[in-house]
Order: sequence, then structure tokens, then C-alpha cells
Amino acid sequence: MARPRLARAAVGIALLSTLVAACATGGSTSPTSADASSAAAATIPELKPDQKVTITFESYNLSNTGTWKPVIEGLLADFAKQHPNITVKAQPPQNATAGDFTSSIKTQALAGNPPDVAQITFNALDFAATALAAKPIDTLVGKDAVTANFAGAHPFAAAATTLGDLNGHTYTMPYVFSTPVLWINSTLFRAAGLDPANPPKTWDEVKTAATAIKQKAGKDGVYIDCTTKGSGDWCFQSLVRSNGGQVISTDRKKLTFADEPAVGAVSMAADLYKAGLSPNFSQAQALDAFSKGNIGMILETSALQGLFIGGAQSGGWELTAATEPGFGAKPPVPTNSGSGLSIFSNDPAKQRAGWELIKYLTGDHAYTEISSKIGYLPLRTGLVDDPAFLKPWADQHPLIKPNLDQLTRLQPWVSFPGNGYQQITDLMMSAAEGAIYQGKDPRTAMADAQKQATDLLPKA
Repeated sequence: MARPRLARAAVGIALLSTLVAACATGGSTSPTSADASSAAAATIPELKPDQKVTITFESYNLSNTGTWKPVIEGLLADFAKQHPNITVKAQPPQNATAGDFTSSIKTQALAGNPPDVAQITFNALDFAATALAAKPIDTLVGKDAVTANFAGAHPFAAAATTLGDLNGHTYTMPYVFSTPVLWINSTLFRAAGLDPANPPKTWDEVKTAATAIKQKAGKDGVYIDCTTKGSGDWCFQSLVRSNGGQVISTDRKKLTFADEPAVGAVSMAADLYKAGLSPNFSQAQALDAFSKGNIGMILETSALQGLFIGGAQSGGWELTAATEPGFGAKPPVPTNSGSGLSIFSNDPAKQRAGWELIKYLTGDHAYTEISSKIGYLPLRTGLVDDPAFLKPWADQHPLIKPNLDQLTRLQPWVSFPGNGYQQITDLMMSAAEGAIYQGKDPRTAMADAQKQATDLLPKA
């Protein structure tokens, strides 16, 4: 699934690291013509005015007590005021391991008691729909209702509306995510004779800037939080796509992460490490080092904006942000991290209450809170131009601009099919990590991993 991780203390940063990976989306496909012509009517009834319903809501954002949890708890309190007949029992993932929050849903589902609504990372979309019986939301409430939720005074960004689709149905409502942002320590840039107003636009330029930072400022030049098993693969997929490739074929039947574009992306990162410009850090170590002003650049999710702002303020250095670098003349292709909200309940009343919660958490007020206090993208992009919502904050926080720009060029973080999706991801990312930090040949490492991972794909 990808990575969700945050916090100011060492314990918090370690937890955040587990959460940033989750911040990490699964493959989506456009609805088929057959599905598009199906009935748009809902299959579950509206709640009666006096009907009391209690639902469980599982969210990995509730695992972090520093930045994320208070915001989500505040939104749930606001929801309760508007929907006094719906009681939401919120919980973090239960006994999740290594950031794999979907395993919590699986454990509860096997016990016959899945959460009614749960936040799932997009890389688990296929697994949630096929193995965990996530309900097709467009069937429950009707395609018109789903379309209406994407609309409104501040519509969803077009690129975000299909991220929760699989096989012609919407299995999860896109909720919170980011794109890869190049966070920059402008103070180190100036100390190295660089202009932070003219940030690197290609990975060759990143290497040049990192060299200057290392030589003139005495700090590590760059960290790419996309290339280890612990980071998940949402950002790694962006590197591969930016180099002209994909990690799986369009028909989702053949793995392609051993092709030249992926090998080239891994080789680029390995070159930075071999040159002494990028440290061999865990995600938690890298977040801590950048927050303390000891790394010049870091490619990361915007969900860490609050952490980095705090680090810059306490450390007396200036934080700026830029769009993801590209490979030579090839345009960078940002992918999304993050998650959607899915319904797992079999009870029609709970399903309807769950839909009301989903609509609220993807509404104008929710995105105003989530974006300004956490750093996630406001999927309703018009909010940043509305004085009643995010404009005052956005005017004072230009760090959001690179992320918004990349949303217009977004390509989905694809999910691997089948129950072995996580093992496939682990094999791919372990191979990349070994090639970058352990001196293994990138081409051989990725090819060997792809051969093993192919056996985990669903058999025709």
C-alpha cells in the first residue's frame, strides 16, 4: 500500500513513516460501455429522519496522534452535529503490520465483523474489491449519486474522479492523497551558491545541485523516498512512468518493472548514492534529517508539509517546494499516493450511513481542514480560489502550488492484481533497494524480482 508516516518526536517520526507509505493508489480502469449503460438508481434506501444507526469507521490517519488524528477527530465531531442520528465509532487499523493497513480489514472480515467504512490505500484497491468484498458504491447509491458527489460548487479535479474505479465500478471514493513533491532547504541552497527560485527540473540538475550542497554546505544533497521496500511503490511508479515506462502492462496481465525505464530510474538513484550525494537512510531517518536541516532536497509526499514546516521553524531554515524532476526532455509524470473510502458493511442502513459519512469527508469543509492542517491535496481544487474556504490559507502557503500543478497531470498509482499484490510490491522494491544501496546490478536485480513476482499474478 504505500507509505503513511509522521511526527515530531522520534517515536512520532517512526509512526509517521508507517503512515506516509499508506499515504500512498491502486490501479483504476475506466467504466466499460456496458456498465455505463446500467441503471443509475440506488439499491439501498434513504435513512428515515428518526432512524438511529451506529457505524464503525477505520482510518489509518487515526494512528498518528500528532498531525492527522486531531483533524480527523474534529471532522467526525462536526459530522455528528449535522447527523445526530448517525453514531460513528472511529478506530485506527487493528494490529496492522508494516504499514499494511488492509490486513486489519482482512482480519476483521475473516472474523465476520469488518468495519462498516474503511480508508484503504489505492494499491489495495483490487484486493479490497475482489477478496475483501468492498461494495461497489455506484451500485449501492446509484451512479448519479456518485457523479453528484464529484460535482458541487467546487468539483473534484478531473484526474481524481476515476482513481477508485475498477472493472467499471467505483469501489472507493478518492479521499486523501498527494503527488511527489521536491521539498527544498533554501537555506542550504543559498549556502551552496544555488538559487532556490530556480529549482532542479531534471535528475541531472538534481545531481548538480546535490554535489554543490555536499561540497559547499557540507550536508547531504538529496534523498529520494521512493526506492526502498519501506517506502512502498507509489512514488517509485512515478519515477518509472516519468522515464517512459510502467510497472505492469495496461491489460494488467504482465509485469514490466524489469524493462529499461524502471532499470534507468533505479540506476539514477544508485548513481546518486555511489557519488556520496544521497544517504542510505530509512524513511524515518530521512524525515528526521531533512526536518533538522541536514539534507538539501527530499522527494516526498505533501502530507509531510506540517512536519517540515515545523522543522524549518524550529531549526531556523527556509522551506520551499518544487515539482517532481524529470528524466532529460521527458516530462515528469506524477502519480498519487493516498487512499479512498470504501464500504464493507452488508447492512443497508449502515451502508447508507456510511455513504453520508463518505460524502461529508470528501466535502468542502473537510478538504479545507485536511489541506490546511495536514497538507494533503484539496481534491476540490476550486477551494483554493474561494475566500470562504482555502484561499486565505493558500495565499499564505505557496507550498501547495507544485502539488496542485501536478494534479492536472496525474496518472494513477496502479494496484497489482490478485491476493499477492503486497508480495509483488515487496519483491520489486527490495530489488530496487538492493541495486541502489547494496551494489547489485540494476538490470539483473529487477529481472530476477520480476521473474519471482510473475508467479504471484492470478492465473488465467
